[in-house]
Amino acid sequence: MKQLKARVTVAALAMAALLGGVGTLGVGTADAVTPTPGTTTPAVAAQAATTQAISTHAATTSHPATTPHPATTAPKSPCPTNRGRVVCVDLTHQKLWIQDGSKLVFGPVAVRTGRRGYVTRDGLWHIYWRDLHHVSSIYDVPMPYSQFFTGGEALHAVGIPMSTPPGSHGCVNMTVHDAQIAWKLLRVGDVVDVFGRKPGT
Repeated sequence: MKQLKARVTVAALAMAALLGGVGTLGVGTADAVTPTPGTTTPAVAAQAATTQAISTHAATTSHPATTPHPATTAPKSPCPTNRGRVVCVDLTHQKLWIQDGSKLVFGPVAVRTGRRGYVTRDGLWHIYWRDLHHVSSIYDVPMPYSQFFTGGEALHAVGIPMSTPPGSHGCVNMTVHDAQIAWKLLRVGDVVDVFGRKPGT
């Protein structure tokens, strides 16, 4: 019964993402909202259960091993090698990896970035806010494992395949599995380098 509820919740999250409910609303419109201490909205109240369901689903679903990848050197890219830990987001190839200097720490893994009209901003950014149980203030849908890096755009989990068209509203979507690993590896202040251009945008 618990697994059935988890699957239903994950399906609801997937539908919200397909309807465009995950991400940010265009360039410059922040999606991040910090709830007032001591207050709870229905979405915030439901978020803990939703994230638990997603975690349960992730735990009971077969995923690639989280052991170190065979490659130890980060792919060639514009990502700086003199800034410590850096998240590299390759829009052209829809890939993300984390490197420390020139050493590959995690990835590359598939991601889903902004669609036409809502392209993920390129540039060198820093993670400025992390919210494990974030709920979109625009669409009122869960954005688990959110790590915001520019104007409301965040790395966060979604419950749909990364190949699902047309893309996000600017956020960098990740599988739950990959978002959980990124959450454990990153901290506020870590660099996010977004480069390239998504095909079709």
